[in-house]
Amino acid sequence: MATAVTAQNSAQKTFALPDLGEGLTEAELVRWLVAVGDTVAVDQPIAEVETAKAIVEVPTPFGGTVAVLHGEAGQTLDVGAPLITIAEVGSGNAEVGSGDAEVGSGDAEVGSPAREAYRTEERAGAKEPAKESGSGNVLIGYGTPGGTSGGRTRRRKGAAASSAPAEREPERTTAPARAVRVVSPIVRRLARELNVSLAHVAGTGPDGLIMRRDVESAAPVSADRTPASADRTPTSAGEVDAKTGLGIAARTPVTGVRKAVAQAMVRSRTEIPEATVWVDADATALVELRHDLKRRDPQNTPSLLAFIARFVLAGLTRFPELNTRIEQTQDGQEIVGFDGVNLGFAAQTERGLVVPAIRGAHTLSARQLDAELRRLTALARDGKASPADLTGGTFTLNNYGVFGVDGSAAIINYPEAAILGVGRIIDRPWAVDGELKVRKVVQLTLTFDHRVCDGGTAGGFLRFVADAVERPGSVLADL
Repeated sequence: MATAVTAQNSAQKTFALPDLGEGLTEAELVRWLVAVGDTVAVDQPIAEVETAKAIVEVPTPFGGTVAVLHGEAGQTLDVGAPLITIAEVGSGNAEVGSGDAEVGSGDAEVGSPAREAYRTEERAGAKEPAKESGSGNVLIGYGTPGGTSGGRTRRRKGAAASSAPAEREPERTTAPARAVRVVSPIVRRLARELNVSLAHVAGTGPDGLIMRRDVESAAPVSADRTPASADRTPTSAGEVDAKTGLGIAARTPVTGVRKAVAQAMVRSRTEIPEATVWVDADATALVELRHDLKRRDPQNTPSLLAFIARFVLAGLTRFPELNTRIEQTQDGQEIVGFDGVNLGFAAQTERGLVVPAIRGAHTLSARQLDAELRRLTALARDGKASPADLTGGTFTLNNYGVFGVDGSAAIINYPEAAILGVGRIIDRPWAVDGELKVRKVVQLTLTFDHRVCDGGTAGGFLRFVADAVERPGSVLADL
């Protein structure tokens, strides 16, 4: 298995996979946006990579001619591993396949001559003036000038050892003036699925930005518009499952966000001794409060979820045991409490379930929480949320009522200690002052780590939130 590594050559610069933030140590190379021999400019996107949190385009900090692509689509690369080698224009060192361009994977290990050559080139590049080494722009926690220490690459089982690029987009050009006006990886992926050339799509967004609706409008009527269809691998005709005797329709690799979610759920259920409590609450007063606010200020009224989030934050102030996590120490375990709340909320996207976090949520009003909920939800659904947006939560709010579900014993978002689920608000018969009336009722469900608190604390928190839903005026007056 050969891994492309640059030899010492002052006319070539190697850009390593950058630190994508929040402790992420690897990323999957989704596809190359350039090919060997292309001329690239500083800050031009060269590849799409997918972490456990998001798909991002990686721009190059160097300009010149693409000499070596270190990896192929589907390959997992460690942070710090060589990503692309670029030769200065006119240097004559952009030829691929020479003895200086590739060495065996064994030479790429730490301490090897090839690795030392790579590090030497990094150090040399770091001393150059900023305008020659990169733009200085930042992509999720790294500056484009210079590189980082190398790492190893890992191929998927059965992957061929090659630095050849994956199938390229026909609309990608090397001239900056002809760059396609699209920034969302989701839009690019949709275009690939629907076989739409972005070069021929007129954007209806700001300054001609290509939106999802533009791609969908340009797609052939017969195109398959099922988002998951690109991930489903058709099986051989007649393949039969030995256990069930049924034909196998498709095999879908568990990768990216789905893989991260699966790993987190398994770890949560394996390590956390969880318990669940729930209560039905009369949300009529809250619904009427919001209706009245909306009548007076239609453009600036918080959503019901934003109000409930505000109640949750007030409840965590009174019951801070639920805003914690368990950490392992040399002597056993300890409960880590936080001075503030980063409120996570579950958001369903085309790539799967993600949990953006509103940082410093305890300092925000209901209106400010509503703005953050909308902003982060839009980023997540457009595939633009950074790893920093999707990590760091200390308590999660899960609004599964939007799916028409009344209740659910949700799985705790590891390593947090609790998650509150909110069901749909529906008309139900309810006893009010001894009389049966129709009220707006919602079920609230709290799943918590029994190591951080007992049922009394969990019940007290849940009852506080339910009382706030039933009597929002009195609670909001104190916030």
